[in-house]
Amino acid sequence: MSMNRRRFLATAAAAPAAVALPKATLASGAPTKAQPVTYRFTVGEATVTAILDGYLDAAPEIIPGFDADTVGSALASAQQKLQPGGVRIPVNAFLIEQGETKTLVDAGTSSFLGDTMGDTGAALSAIGVTPQQIDAVVLTHMHPDHSGGLIDGSGAAVFANAQIAVDQTEFGFWHDDAIMASVPESSRGFFQIARNTVAPYADRMIMHTGETEVLPGISTLPLPGHTPGHAGYILQSGSEQVLFWGDIIHLTALQFANPQMTIAFDGDPKLTVETRLKMLDRAAADGLRVTGAHLDFPGLGKVLKTADGYAYQAAPWQYGA
Repeated sequence: MSMNRRRFLATAAAAPAAVALPKATLASGAPTKAQPVTYRFTVGEATVTAILDGYLDAAPEIIPGFDADTVGSALASAQQKLQPGGVRIPVNAFLIEQGETKTLVDAGTSSFLGDTMGDTGAALSAIGVTPQQIDAVVLTHMHPDHSGGLIDGSGAAVFANAQIAVDQTEFGFWHDDAIMASVPESSRGFFQIARNTVAPYADRMIMHTGETEVLPGISTLPLPGHTPGHAGYILQSGSEQVLFWGDIIHLTALQFANPQMTIAFDGDPKLTVETRLKMLDRAAADGLRVTGAHLDFPGLGKVLKTADGYAYQAAPWQYGA
């Protein structure tokens, strides 16, 4: 599915009339969706499962300064190619298991953004995890590819027993009527999506600010810019840790080498770049393992400092995790 600003806003505009959009029906004889895709790795005593919720194509119009030759060359170096709809990127979610406790980092898209996404529920089922077993969902932010999977088609909570953790600034932004009224009407449904997805969890919300341990072994890290309250989460288990950094990077083959590159959905482009540069510096200096919602699946690796920028080094496959 090609995702440009017009399609994204059209999706948002439909939100007040329908909490979740129906998936497109495949024509007779059309290929069915792929089987659920997951990858398990360990962080100390914890086990993390990367879940491929699906993919979307970022249209050239949402990448400021898009140059087809430059982008094509960078993609080719990463053994990728420009798709007819743009730059193909994954949508990832993550399951953290610490003993019997199960925590999701983001909830996937559900049916909000088309039929190439929304596989988080099927992936959980494939690894034997039911929605009722999820104890918490920690949201990096409240865009629909992160919070959409919190609700079903009727607007009811998918995770009956889960608490929802989100940055206080993030929650406040999407629930501010004055801000909602100030944006173009075509964008207001985007606010409604954010509100709808967390509404069934009103009595189970964990609001956090700054750097704090929001759940045992899981600490928050403010990463503003993409959205006002965009946040990462650091999982610490024993001597090992990994940072779930949300949408710090959208375009793996492009933005490490060109960290000044933004996309149209970065709410504050200048702050987005400032935050990204700080995190790239920190991750490279500390040898920190990172993972994110749009890093090439399974989205686990390290940041390397290069002579003229940064590079991404995918982690080696963990056999038998």
